[in-house]
Amino acid sequence: MLELIWFVVIAVALIGEAVSPMLLSIWFAGGAIVALVSALVGAALWLQIVLFLAVSAALLAVTRPLAKKYVTSRTQATNLDRIVGTEGRVTEAIDNSRGEGRVYVDGKSWTARSESGEPLPEGETVEILRIEGVKVIVRPRAAAEVK
Repeated sequence: MLELIWFVVIAVALIGEAVSPMLLSIWFAGGAIVALVSALVGAALWLQIVLFLAVSAALLAVTRPLAKKYVTSRTQATNLDRIVGTEGRVTEAIDNSRGEGRVYVDGKSWTARSESGEPLPEGETVEILRIEGVKVIVRPRAAAEVK
């Protein structure tokens, strides 16, 4: 009967691993295989459980850092990430108090607000500092060069 339980643990761990995009349960499958072998040779239940836990923990400790190093997904910059820190051109005067202003950057027009709250005239070159919602927060390029 214990052998069947370890088969179920192995199956659940492998199925969980198959449906997950991350390495989550493969270590438990390894521990369950060792526990299954110990059950087949007649080991006591307490020893099977200890072997399962010890082997699972050892596999996790040894292989997890390697797996994270080689399997991690590489993040790709989005349009948002790409424009932060770049230059833009004010295409509609920026006035925070009236909620007006647009900046052209990276081939797109963005609603813009001034970081300091000061109005910025059309044609001004600005640096994109961050994005809040659908607005870019900017400062005049001359102010960026002074800092």
